[in-house]
Amino acid sequence: MDTKALRQKILDLAIHGKLVPQDPNDEPASVLLERIKAEKERLIKEGKIKRSKKSAKSSDTPHYENVPFEVPSSWVWTNIEELFFVTKLAGFEYTDCLTKDTISSNNEVPIVRAQNVRMGYFVENTNEAISEALSQQLERSALTKKCLLMTFIGAGIGDTCIFPALKRCHLAPNVAKIEPYSNKIDLKYALYYLMSDLGQLGVRGISKSTAQPSLSMATIRSLEIALPPLAEQHRIVAEIEKLFELIDQIEQGKADLQTIIKQTKSKILDLAIHGKLVPQDPNDEPAIELLKRINPDFTPCDNGHYTQLPEGWAICKMKQITSITNGKSQKNVETLNGIYPIYGSGGVIGRANQYLCIAGSTIIGRKGTINNPIFVEEHFWNVDTAFGLKANDAILDKYLYYFCLSFDFSKLDKSTAMPSLTKTSIGNVLIPIPPHKEQERIVAKIDMVLDTMNEILRAV
Repeated sequence: MDTKALRQKILDLAIHGKLVPQDPNDEPASVLLERIKAEKERLIKEGKIKRSKKSAKSSDTPHYENVPFEVPSSWVWTNIEELFFVTKLAGFEYTDCLTKDTISSNNEVPIVRAQNVRMGYFVENTNEAISEALSQQLERSALTKKCLLMTFIGAGIGDTCIFPALKRCHLAPNVAKIEPYSNKIDLKYALYYLMSDLGQLGVRGISKSTAQPSLSMATIRSLEIALPPLAEQHRIVAEIEKLFELIDQIEQGKADLQTIIKQTKSKILDLAIHGKLVPQDPNDEPAIELLKRINPDFTPCDNGHYTQLPEGWAICKMKQITSITNGKSQKNVETLNGIYPIYGSGGVIGRANQYLCIAGSTIIGRKGTINNPIFVEEHFWNVDTAFGLKANDAILDKYLYYFCLSFDFSKLDKSTAMPSLTKTSIGNVLIPIPPHKEQERIVAKIDMVLDTMNEILRAV
């Protein structure tokens, strides 16, 4: 189940007036808008906010001839400026006032940066603050009551949340304050509107297409919003939150199931390499016989690590039953429509017409992602951050892969920075080898169990 798409469908129904029924007894949004305008004018008259230049030139009643969609008759189309005071920390205020000398974790008023604004939720800054006196000096950009915050520049452009106003905070660069003129609008409704695909489409549509996308305060003020009656706003918010809570439960259940399945897979692999997943057959040729037939000089390793293995099993080093291929740079072989995949430690990163490892090999990361074995069923080129392991005739390719899945390669990592492995450290790993016939039964059993678990995951 795509819960992210489900959330967006709920928001889409909400902002189209299709999530909850309309009530003819609700005060129309047009009347509500006039009340909000009156509050705005009062604030301007009292000198608490300034009228924007564009607002001063426009008529009292905005006209929306090309609205994004039709809304119920009790709704109206308006814009952010008609409902909210929008501002930011001025550039000179940041340069002159918010400096390394004025910002300290010991001050009283936390500052709010872009990293504190996430889509739908606020993250308090506990490391940076300015003094109460400085915040009062810059009152216009202070955060003293519940409002919306929006990131207006950078990677998180358009991310919007509600500032909870648990204590006084202050804007830092890159975050806009969107403060309601009155309490006659449900902040959560406005937030959900801006979180919807349509709301975000509006944000992206007015952002400047530069190396670092940005929004001006004027463009934020121009964002259109479909406004329902206040009572309907409350009903919409209540319904969204009820449905989102159910989705949260679905996601938590899915996360719990994924955890259980991950633990079960790990247990299955552990049972397999200790000879406890499938029954033994006394008629199977012992592994030692096959190993000696392949290499008459073969000497099994001490069985101290894997105790109590079944009769017929043997212990050897990885280098005794595999070939380990170093990777090479793909620069000279990479081509757009190559026949073979190019693998790094994390997966496919390109295509080539040449290969280094043959089909049935297992990839082990040399640097970076070292604990994510990948089984490749075709020839491939491995880059220099990945080893290719190919089993000899003593073991099945898939058995080698499943052993690698069960093994914690991070134990071999001796680096202090980026995780890394060496060919020698991998080659010295001890691996338990069952009789060949038992390997077949083990691989078949693991394949069946993992297929079932993956099918369960796909169904949720």
